[in-house]
Amino acid sequence: MDRAPGLSVRLKLTLSYAGFLMVAGALLLAAVWVFLLRYVPDRAMLINPDDGPRNGVFPIRSVLLNVFAPRAAAVLAFLLVFGLVGGWILAGRMLAPLTRITSATRMATNGSLAHRIRLPGRKDEFRELADAFDTMLVQLEAHVAEQQRFAANASHELRTPLAVSKALLDVARTDPNHNTGELVDRLHAVNTRAIDLTEALLLLSRANQRSFTPEHVDLSLMAEEATETLLPLAEKHGVTIEAGGDIAPTLGSPALLLQLTTNLVQNAIVHNLPEHGNVWVHTSVRPKTVVLTVENTGEQLTPQLVSTLTEPFQRGTERIRTGQAGVGLGLAIVKTITQAHDGTLTLTPRSVGGIRITVELPAVSPHTDR
Repeated sequence: MDRAPGLSVRLKLTLSYAGFLMVAGALLLAAVWVFLLRYVPDRAMLINPDDGPRNGVFPIRSVLLNVFAPRAAAVLAFLLVFGLVGGWILAGRMLAPLTRITSATRMATNGSLAHRIRLPGRKDEFRELADAFDTMLVQLEAHVAEQQRFAANASHELRTPLAVSKALLDVARTDPNHNTGELVDRLHAVNTRAIDLTEALLLLSRANQRSFTPEHVDLSLMAEEATETLLPLAEKHGVTIEAGGDIAPTLGSPALLLQLTTNLVQNAIVHNLPEHGNVWVHTSVRPKTVVLTVENTGEQLTPQLVSTLTEPFQRGTERIRTGQAGVGLGLAIVKTITQAHDGTLTLTPRSVGGIRITVELPAVSPHTDR
């Protein structure tokens, strides 16, 4: 934004300090003058010690004014100079932290997010501002790095099906006798994967933007619907699903929360034991939150591996061995939807194998107005 040039803050503070000092000095001199006028008589008799009293009058106040006025003006002039010089020095010292913050802001504007102010000294308003700015830079740097990593991964994932499609079409063009039905099936599978990936990316973007109107949602109903929808998939994989729990009212997007629940249950089914696996879906209510817990059997997972599973396109050890591997965005979408609803997502490896995933969202009364 273009602005007209104006006085610097340092100069404004200097003038303010000097002006305040001048006003204080003038008030003090005025108080002294009022005191003198009150307790000093206007006139007095001249007394000659040798000849006795004389009939003469001495004008005390007039003489006092002639003596007081030039000295008061000198004092005010001294206070003006002292106020300007001292105010300039004090303003510079007071605004030094602001100069460092401004410098860091300009560096961040130019793309240098790694710089930190790290303002020394005890806590005050400037230190709080600097610390808040440093915290913002840390979060912004992490967000930018995450977005760059996500863009690179998304480009790579989208490039794969396109490259496969091109290779299949090249084969069909160079070999007219190739089995057309097999080619169509493979192209259909590759195209389906590309569509699924694109839809997942769009869903992730929508959740990040929080472009939804909050509504009353019962997580227990979301869990029930997701479980019923994925029951055929569970039977195909030989997985038993147990669902239940309390009514869990919250505010949010029904579509996004259903997607969240569906992703969790689907992941729990697909990434399970080869046979005789189990999935437990449970909802509960705490004093201020509602909780959705999805737990499954499966391979032993390390805490280090579990901490990476919510990153986009992270599939973990042997997570793509089945035909339902997905696009690697399932838990990333869950994390984004949870954050969009001001909730917390917790992943904990089970000691006997598998994982326990907990989504905690703010609770509301079922009868609360929107």
